[in-house]
Amino acid sequence: MPAKAELPPSRRLAVLYCPGQQGTVLADLLAIEGEIRAGIGHGLDHQVAHTRLGWWREECARVGAGRPLHPLTRSLRAQLPAAARLDGLGALVDLAAWDLARATFDTRAELAGYCARWSGAIFGALAAAALPGAEPAPLLAVGRALQELELLNGLAPEARAGRLRLPLEELAAAGVAPEALQQPDWEAGLLGLVRAQHERARGALALAWGALPGTTQPPLRGPCVWSALTYRRSQRLAAALPRLPAAGEDAGPLEGLRAWRAARHAAAGRFRLTD
Repeated sequence: MPAKAELPPSRRLAVLYCPGQQGTVLADLLAIEGEIRAGIGHGLDHQVAHTRLGWWREECARVGAGRPLHPLTRSLRAQLPAAARLDGLGALVDLAAWDLARATFDTRAELAGYCARWSGAIFGALAAAALPGAEPAPLLAVGRALQELELLNGLAPEARAGRLRLPLEELAAAGVAPEALQQPDWEAGLLGLVRAQHERARGALALAWGALPGTTQPPLRGPCVWSALTYRRSQRLAAALPRLPAAGEDAGPLEGLRAWRAARHAAAGRFRLTD
């Protein structure tokens, strides 16, 4: 059985700064995602991986029907309002199956759909916990933008694992072969494309947060921290190009301080993302 991966600082600190039981909700969601994605790790037999995903697909259906079996899904269900729907949780299994098959995004629409399904699973449940009764669409937009930026931040290691996180149509338009992402030295065309994608995705995340009223920010301190640290990591990675930082090198020693500042601004309704 593959070892459980430790949460990156952006997610770990997001859980820490969530108010009240919302922290348990986010911790459960991320742990469920981790359990599901453990089935696509290196070294796991392909048939075993499919068996694990099959069990989790059934469990997500049970969650939607109000009959969870796993301790994590039972905890998640117990933390949310009875009226909160968790039908979207199965999207995490579909996305893991997509990545297990090393499927590629042909178009920007396919990539957007991947991010939207992830957001529906994670941020849909967060919306039920943090903003019960409110329209979830604005927070789901934050989740879509955040997931795309996370994919970009993991672009190089994911490419080496055989998972391409840029649409093929955009690589072709830039005259870049998909295999170039797996090389240690990126060519000029790819560097320009990646920098532009980081800038565009950061702008989308900032715009999504800007569409949320400041009055909704205090209960969303965890997602604010998550977004701020992911945004900052994107800045560091893009600025370091053409050099690709080694694993863990770009984490930075001040993540805790940045998280505290983001949470403080959110508590006051003044959270913003800017370059």
